[in-house]
Amino acid sequence: MPGMWPTLINDTFLRACLRQPTTHTPIWLMRQAGRYLPEYRATRVKAGNSFMGLATNVQYATEVTLQPLDRYALDAAILFSDILTVPDAMGLGLSFGAGEGPKFAHPVRDEAAVAALAVPDLDRLRYVFDAVTSIRHALKGRVPLIGFSGSPWTLACYMVEGGGSDDYRLVKSMLYGRPDLMHRILDVNAQAVTAYLNAQIEAGAQAVMVFDSWGGVLADGVFQRFSLEYTRRVVAGLKRSHEGQTVPVIVFTKGGGPWLDEIAAIGADVVGLDWTVNLGAARARVGSRVALQGNLDPMVLFAPPGAVAREGIAVLDSFGRPQRPDGTWDGHIFNLGHGISQHTPPEHVTALVEALHRHSRTLR
Repeated sequence: MPGMWPTLINDTFLRACLRQPTTHTPIWLMRQAGRYLPEYRATRVKAGNSFMGLATNVQYATEVTLQPLDRYALDAAILFSDILTVPDAMGLGLSFGAGEGPKFAHPVRDEAAVAALAVPDLDRLRYVFDAVTSIRHALKGRVPLIGFSGSPWTLACYMVEGGGSDDYRLVKSMLYGRPDLMHRILDVNAQAVTAYLNAQIEAGAQAVMVFDSWGGVLADGVFQRFSLEYTRRVVAGLKRSHEGQTVPVIVFTKGGGPWLDEIAAIGADVVGLDWTVNLGAARARVGSRVALQGNLDPMVLFAPPGAVAREGIAVLDSFGRPQRPDGTWDGHIFNLGHGISQHTPPEHVTALVEALHRHSRTLR
């Protein structure tokens, strides 16, 4: 049952999200629980070599969420799940073929399919909330737990395309040709994502993140109307405190650098950045409005460990000393600019984490 949680031992991540003093720069990695870890692959075999077999099994989801924390001195855990659980609960038939990305059996491509969309019964996502509660207890207060969802626009991309896409032809054709249908999909998605994240918070998530993975494929002007506006609605509807604790909200748009100021204005506590953005310049632009998360190129992790450490330190130096001359603090959460590659050598992550914790202390 939620409640009666273990006392949080390491709150560095939460403090950085809220731009409070920290002893070091906290670090976690997108997709930190995943295929680059041999222990993850072993657990997946136990689950029938099925991604959804892992994600829908509370014991396995708990196990793989904790695996990177047992290996590395990370400052946050993130729920092991998928961004497409919400449209799956809408009845679109999510599946993962062997060696393939996600596929929907019933993509949303015509007026009838759009009209039939509805916010799903959250009981269909009970396995996610049960996993959140299980993970929170299993962490025993080591670090905070992050919950997450895909953004309304990113979910819409998969729902219309039926899976991943190279050119987003189907979803963009609907966006430009029938914007009324696209707004209907996005409105339903925004309501569903808001309810889904709030339920994760109630189940024990201590921060939540909205992944706008495909916002960067949109044109200027279109991004604001069809992606950012619906992410803003989600952020506005989220619980920002639970059981007496502030619940930070992170938004991340891959390719969102051109719209940094606008993203920073939608009300989130943290804005995630990909590796195309200069971190120091971004800090100067957003000032004290939000904390920043990012932004090492994941491919750096294929370089020798010494180079990995050097490039990670360069990210910290780009952000600079978190304490301003006037005594106030700007929050920085170190992360990759996107998810870690499945081919990453695990020992290179060790070199990164150790160098970051060491160097970030010297910046204070």
